[in-house]
Amino acid sequence: MFLKKFNNTKLLVALLLAVASGGLTAADITAKLPSRISTVTAGGEPVVLLGDELKTGQPAPAFKVVDNNFKPVSLADFKGQTVLLSIVPSIDTGICSLQTKRFNEEVSKLPDSVTLLTISTDLPFAQKRFCEQEQVASMAVLSDAVWRDFGSSYGLLIKDMGLLTRAIIVIDNQGKVAYQQLVPELAQEPDYNAALQALRKVLGN
Repeated sequence: MFLKKFNNTKLLVALLLAVASGGLTAADITAKLPSRISTVTAGGEPVVLLGDELKTGQPAPAFKVVDNNFKPVSLADFKGQTVLLSIVPSIDTGICSLQTKRFNEEVSKLPDSVTLLTISTDLPFAQKRFCEQEQVASMAVLSDAVWRDFGSSYGLLIKDMGLLTRAIIVIDNQGKVAYQQLVPELAQEPDYNAALQALRKVLGN
């Protein structure tokens, strides 16, 4: 009810960040993160990413995001599942929309032991509106807007933009990073076939 009545979005976001992080803003949280020039480009220019680079074969870092009701969701909630993470910069843009809808279509073709999640730094109410408009209902769309915990832990947060770089990550049922794809140009779609083939390999298909 509070969210429905609150019309000042910028102030609401500031309050949520302050409450969720003990008085710290997202900028405070990410200020001390290591940075690196990545292989990703935006308009041909290299993108600087914050956080340590993820390595295939390592235990998948824990993370905490929120659903469209601001309820915390963590990787531990999917223990024992094979998890495909579809990471997008902003859900409401053309390429991100295509990517999200494509994976939403793939869910029905996968066994129940697989969980597909989309993660972006969009606010939860923007994600909810998008999912309702585009009929994305087969997978969860989660927000890293509150703590930036996912982007920081997975080394996918774009410096000075507050967005996640486009990527796909597969975590096996033992909790290890089995596959990752950093899309080389931010404005390009990922290689869906390569990601789904990697997922099938993890499943033993």
